[in-house]
Amino acid sequence: MKPIRLIRSAVVVGSWTLVSRGAGFARDVMMAAYLGAGPVAEAFFIAFSLPNMFRRFFAEGAFNMAFVPMFAKKLESGEDARGFARDAFSGMTWLLMLFSILGTLAMPWLVWAMAAGFAGDERFGLAVLYGRIGFVYILFISLVALLSGVLNSFGRFTEASVVPVLMNLMFIAAMLLADRAGWDMGLTLAWTVPVTGVAQFAFTWASAARAGFVFWPGLPRLTPELKRLAVIAAPAVLAGGVVQINLLVGRQVASFTEGAVAWLSYADRLYQLPLGVVGIAVGTVLLPDLSRRLRAGDAEGGRASLNRATEFALALTLPAAVALVVIALPLIGVLYGRGNFGADDIANTALALAIYGLGLPAFVLQKTLQPLYYAREDTRRPFRYAVVSMLVNVGFAVGMMPVIGFAAAALATTVSGWFMLLQLWLGTRGMGDEARADARLRSRMWRIVLASVAMGAVLWLAQVLLGPGLGMPGWRYIALAGLCGIGIVSYFAIGFLIGAFRMSDFRSALRRG
Repeated sequence: MKPIRLIRSAVVVGSWTLVSRGAGFARDVMMAAYLGAGPVAEAFFIAFSLPNMFRRFFAEGAFNMAFVPMFAKKLESGEDARGFARDAFSGMTWLLMLFSILGTLAMPWLVWAMAAGFAGDERFGLAVLYGRIGFVYILFISLVALLSGVLNSFGRFTEASVVPVLMNLMFIAAMLLADRAGWDMGLTLAWTVPVTGVAQFAFTWASAARAGFVFWPGLPRLTPELKRLAVIAAPAVLAGGVVQINLLVGRQVASFTEGAVAWLSYADRLYQLPLGVVGIAVGTVLLPDLSRRLRAGDAEGGRASLNRATEFALALTLPAAVALVVIALPLIGVLYGRGNFGADDIANTALALAIYGLGLPAFVLQKTLQPLYYAREDTRRPFRYAVVSMLVNVGFAVGMMPVIGFAAAALATTVSGWFMLLQLWLGTRGMGDEARADARLRSRMWRIVLASVAMGAVLWLAQVLLGPGLGMPGWRYIALAGLCGIGIVSYFAIGFLIGAFRMSDFRSALRRG
């Protein structure tokens, strides 16, 4: 895949991710209005985070980082990629069925491990109930991750990217129906979780079948290829576990402050929007591309793909990070401030969002550097780096909690994210020229930083001028749209003026191949 085609594919993935995150944001706005930051909201966030945590642990992170390079290389060399994928599908199905049963039975202990601060109040019982209803979601969404890896290896990114959109739309429909019919909102959300899992799996299975890959679960076989997959995936599983421990520590810290779990979750939705649109999109496309290039010995092509992907990520992520920090309060106030979501909820969620914004560039750049390791089937070093990052996260969160309260969870996430990026960057220095910045990236990087900082100054001034409008019912949406528009126009105007990017770059990326 040529660098420009890689960026086009990333744009496709990013566009669908933008739709998904937009729908997810609409879902969370509705939840904030119906539930606020109260006990039902906090219980649901913890319950829903459990299958998602293990999904990232086993499937999207560890398994796919090992499976996708092996599958892509088999496609490139003409080996039996179909049989390999079929065996992996069967093995994962049986393993996750067992894990779903065990997790459902152990739900009280899992909830306590996630949010010990819930013990002794109604949040604990609700979280256990919601968790038992929805934990089977891990079975379906993990199989979706495997099928998505197959589709991505064929360059069919659209089908896999549509899946999260389907989930969010189903949640929105369920809340509207519950409101109209008078159903219990918490139970409605809990039952929607497994229903969306079935729908997502059915859609992805049908998409894979249209691509010529029909999967039926059979008896698992421990073939030599699956053993190799397990050996490669094991460090990534451990690394994924380390990342989830970071999230676990954050939620434990937050659970001791009433409402904090919800504040962090609502802030996370906004910060995940640029992370998903840019970072995850680029990482999704870059991994199979680098795997094929390394197999073919195309070091120069690999370097070009990596540099253009990094440039693309920086150009869209740095201004987003600055905006999240500078206008966090009006963003949260306008977007979430309604119904049961009060002034304290707005202020605390905005604080968390600004802190997450400081770490956004680190998390996006991790997505561009990690494929350099996984494409080489090197999962051990990212694991070691993740362990060090975890220790930084735990030490910071626990140590700072008595000083700054729940914000310690968000700040620890940001600090450990930058530390992880530093380790990944230092680790690439021995990989050769294909892992190094070229002249164009070095020239444009500082210009992108300068354009982003200048945009931040413009946003701060515009926020002061538009302040009255941002607080007026009916006008606040127009004022916020105007504020965002000013930021976008000023960033691109300054960027073009100082040579941070060219219009031809974006036209080429968006042009259909």
